[in-house]
Amino acid sequence: MTAPLEGPVIVGISAHFHDSACAVMVGGRLIAAAHEERFTRRKQDPDIPREAFRHCLREAGLTIADVDCVAYYEDPAKKLDRQLWTALPDVPETGPHALFRFDADRPRREIREVLGFDGPVEIVEHHLSHAASAYYYSGFEDSAVLTVDAVGEWATTTWGRGTGADLDLLDEVEFPHSLGLLYSTITGHLGFEVNEGEYKVMGLAPYGVPRYADRVRELIDVTDDGKFSLDLSYFDFRNPACMGSERLTELLGLPARVPESEIEQAHCDLARSIQTVTEETLLALAHRARRLVPSDNLCMAGGVALNVVAVRRIVEEGPFRDVFVQPAAGDAGGSLGAAAVAHRRLTGQRPSSERMRTALLGGAVPPSDVARKLRAAGTDGFLDFTDREPELLAAVAERLAAGKVIGWLHGRMEFGPRALGGRSILADPRGADTRDRINASVKMREGFRPFAPAVLAERAAEHFRLDHESPFMLETCEVVSPLDLPAITHVDRSARVQTVTEEANGRFYRLIKAFDERTGCPILLNTSFNLRGEPIVWTPEDALLCFLRSAIDCLVLEDFVIDREALPEVWRTWFENTRPSRGSAVSDTVYTLL
Repeated sequence: MTAPLEGPVIVGISAHFHDSACAVMVGGRLIAAAHEERFTRRKQDPDIPREAFRHCLREAGLTIADVDCVAYYEDPAKKLDRQLWTALPDVPETGPHALFRFDADRPRREIREVLGFDGPVEIVEHHLSHAASAYYYSGFEDSAVLTVDAVGEWATTTWGRGTGADLDLLDEVEFPHSLGLLYSTITGHLGFEVNEGEYKVMGLAPYGVPRYADRVRELIDVTDDGKFSLDLSYFDFRNPACMGSERLTELLGLPARVPESEIEQAHCDLARSIQTVTEETLLALAHRARRLVPSDNLCMAGGVALNVVAVRRIVEEGPFRDVFVQPAAGDAGGSLGAAAVAHRRLTGQRPSSERMRTALLGGAVPPSDVARKLRAAGTDGFLDFTDREPELLAAVAERLAAGKVIGWLHGRMEFGPRALGGRSILADPRGADTRDRINASVKMREGFRPFAPAVLAERAAEHFRLDHESPFMLETCEVVSPLDLPAITHVDRSARVQTVTEEANGRFYRLIKAFDERTGCPILLNTSFNLRGEPIVWTPEDALLCFLRSAIDCLVLEDFVIDREALPEVWRTWFENTRPSRGSAVSDTVYTLL
């Protein structure tokens, strides 16, 4: 696509902790955004987003000469101050990255030397980037703003006010007092990876009862005015892999679970307990936001805002009429916020006041490129539906109704952690064994993990207790469908719903419509197109490799359908016997061929 060059061209960057990303804003309009991991295939790649930067400029029809400003999502000098104060021993003693965590000049230097930009650089504090990523994309003319994560420079939680073009942070909680770090500490105690496994704790929680909740409440003191502090005697934040002290284990009466070991009922109960306390605390923070800012609207960002169960409680029980959560609420979304703040500083104007309606912000792969690559690789068994979309959708809907699991790549790539119909794995939500089968042989992950439904927006209320749009899968709700939907209904009868419209989702909407016409079910199971521990796929090559390494039955690449039985025999033999990873000789063969 080509962006109209009216107004400043600003590139937002988040990097150097985890999940680096880039966003391009032109004249106050968000044009493109992408995660670096999608290109490098390194999960949560923290490095300066060189490939995402190039991709976003191409997607916007720009070159580096067009860029007026690069905005960086946190203040590296203030972050260094906090790191030195805490003396966190998380810096490698040797190697090229040994001193990077204590290098305040690294962002500016790499923007110059790696990205090749020698113009102005705006530094935007971490939680202001989070706040801006929510408020400036909410469409609200006024709003309370709440940001909650592990830690930025010093702040871990902030309350703010957005009014027109103005966004101000009013109050904060500072490190080491952090709701995000509390949740991550229990995540580590449960044997899951910190900064990666928190959503597993959330998925595990409904299998338990909150019998540890009173003990968890001893870790955090929430005051009547909605602020909080941790009892630091239970924590050791100098060890980011295991942040609880011996006293924490004594309090819980439950030893830390060994990673990958059996999950017992006590682990489920602890997960439910930390989830319960987190929800209570976030509700208290939301009520404080309303007292500070008497608006009917709330904007939320920061990694803790991706706790979809807590968000639902704020929507249902909180004091606000309307709640907007940035779809990329974690650090990657800081690139959007930094760009928006820089636009405000440079122009004195608010960025576009339109509500963010889509997270499909990456590039698309032209169908002609897909066809050329498939033919070059000798994959002759694909079905070509070029210029025949109704027939394509009928063929895919037929496979879904027959119980097939579909890998789906179409249009622009998603920004944020959710697959929203651009790079998705799809299935019939009515299958009794579908969830277990996809978890075990497709996603290759823990069996307790739930899957999300994508539903035609106009039919959502028939099947879910939901009275408003939910285009980004950012909250849960109760399943009330007359249909039996075991594949997307969690053990507590909840689901993390995506409402789908033709305007926002195009072909994906029409696919669900075709499935509904065939089956009477306007819902599909929709999960991200990746295997455990890997980023969501970006290219047809990534998608084909994921297809070959898993038990996906059928791959849809734009206008082309590949059934597993139509693959070249030598490919099926290789992959059925080896299940190789990216970087192996077999997988490199696929990338070379394509």
